[in-house]
Order: sequence, then C-alpha cells, then structure tokens
Amino acid sequence: QVQLVESGGGLVQPGGSLRLSCAASRSIFRIKAMGWYRQVPGKQRELVAVITSGGTTNYADSVKGRFTISRDIAKNTVYLQMNSLKPEDTAVYYCNANDVATYWGQGTQVTVSS
Repeated sequence: QVQLVESGGGLVQPGGSLRLSCAASRSIFRIKAMGWYRQVPGKQRELVAVITSGGTTNYADSVKGRFTISRDIAKNTVYLQMNSLKPEDTAVYYCNANDVATYWGQGTQVTVSS
C-alpha cells in the first residue's frame, strides 16, 4: 500500500504559477507510474501528467508546454510545476500511484482567477 498526500494548491491569478507536491508514504522508485489528475464538478477526472518508473513523462494536450511533472526519489515525492495558469485549469488536483493497485490522494484545490 501507499498513502499519498498532496499540497501546494491555492488561488493564483491568470498567468501565474503554482507547484504541487505529492508525498508518498513509501519509496516511489519501483512504482510503475505516478501522475496528476484533475476534476471539476460535473466532469470526469482527467489525466494531466504522468511519469513512469523509467522517467518517461506524458502530458495532456491542454497543459503541454506549461506544466512539468518531476520526481525526487530520495524524498518519495512527485511534483507538478504549473506555469502560465489559465482559468480553465481550475480544478481539484489529485495525485495517483499506479502499481499493483491504484492509489489516490485526497486532492488539492487549484483556483485560477483574477
């Protein structure tokens, strides 16, 4: 099992930046993939970015060039650097670990508004 705790959400103006963190309760070195998803009320949860155990990254088209997923294996932490934020990025952001089972964090709210 692995517990995931997100942090770093908040209110930011359009064009601003935020960095989300996802701290895992155990080593992430061998977890097949870790990612960030987001969800707005009334819509399905959608993939934002993913990083595999081999370090390969993939992004939703809507965030390519603006968001960067990374990890610090020594700290058991995955990050999502979000730049050039837009109002449509407003959502609850969830950390995900895909291993022998799938695990989710509790989510952190990101609001982009002037």
